[in-house]
Amino acid sequence: MPQTEDEWKKKLTPQQYAVLREKGTDAPFSGKLVNNHETGDYMCVACGAKLFDSSTKFESGSGWPSFYDTANTEAVKLVEDNSLGMNRTEVTCAKCGGHLGHLFNDAHDQPTGNRFCINSTCLAFRPKQ
Repeated sequence: MPQTEDEWKKKLTPQQYAVLREKGTDAPFSGKLVNNHETGDYMCVACGAKLFDSSTKFESGSGWPSFYDTANTEAVKLVEDNSLGMNRTEVTCAKCGGHLGHLFNDAHDQPTGNRFCINSTCLAFRPKQ
């Protein structure tokens, strides 16, 4: 059952709420997972859904965790985003609908050519055991 905005406000930190529910963004190079190089899974901090695997994470130089693919085809939902006078593709969590970041097709040196540019605030990391 979907949560109300009041329930999200109680569950999430103010920064998580601002990014996930109000489509905010982390300041570049500020997130705790930008420079994470451990092996494991990146999960949605709001609902726990597995979004990305560390094997697809790469250094894009953008200041946000970047991945060239999702954990599975159902992990995220892509939404057209024409805000701020730009045509972009928003990435949302398929399970809870939280805003995660944006998808760009400028990772020409990666297998898919895609760069999922994801806010660190939206992610929890689960190391492989």
